[in-house]
Amino acid sequence: MPAHTDTQAHIILAAVLRKGGVPLKIESLELEGPREDEVLVRIVASGICHTDIDFCEDWDSTGTPVVLGHEGAGIVEQVGQQVKDFTRGDHVVLSYQSCGHCRQCRSEHPTDCEHFYELNFGFARLDGSNAMQRSGVRGHFFGQSSFATHALATKRNLVKVPRDLPLEILAPLGCGMQTGAGTVINSLKVSKGASIAIFGTGAVGLAAVMAARIVGATTIFGVDIKPNRLGVALELGATHVINSHHDDIASGITDVTGSGVDYVVETTGDRKMR
Repeated sequence: MPAHTDTQAHIILAAVLRKGGVPLKIESLELEGPREDEVLVRIVASGICHTDIDFCEDWDSTGTPVVLGHEGAGIVEQVGQQVKDFTRGDHVVLSYQSCGHCRQCRSEHPTDCEHFYELNFGFARLDGSNAMQRSGVRGHFFGQSSFATHALATKRNLVKVPRDLPLEILAPLGCGMQTGAGTVINSLKVSKGASIAIFGTGAVGLAAVMAARIVGATTIFGVDIKPNRLGVALELGATHVINSHHDDIASGITDVTGSGVDYVVETTGDRKMR
């Protein structure tokens, strides 16, 4: 781990979670400047993931206040001395954090990082320090805490993007979009000509729909209870949609395929769907 170096602190604004079930409050906080391996990013936009919402609803009020957010996108303002891949002014998308040193990271499997939980849900750096400690608030959620005007990240969870692309649209690529697309392309390895049913056509499900179309799946079902989402699913590549609020899912699929589907992706979190 890089040694700690004294860096000039920054006064930022952040949406602070102090108690579960209570609205976030915009507060002025003190954020340490970047260490040698860190990058300071001015956040332009942040997606809101269901994981953030779960924390907002269930956070233990006896715990330290925290700053959430893990679908950040912004512009690099300052880089540590050891960071060679990014410079001030770069446009970036922020994603989950990994250590880069364990066996899984060295094997190019950062999602299986041996320190994944501590780095993404521990609200601290791997050495236990916290860049917001002077304000009595914890950050580093998914190695970023992007519900703020500025966030600290490392080259491990930053991706440089072209400056002519709108950051407010790119932000969800950091979690929701790559989750849905990665499930179809990398985890399931959906094959050309296959059939697939995708339960839930929110951000993750729609990403799965687009990925299924890209890999050449020929029968793509979008299943949801919201007609507007199902309409978008058809626009983005679904060949059929089922409104599970009033239509039978099994019949809707077998009427088209004659049997079932080759692959299923469930994004709703509804146990009744499983």
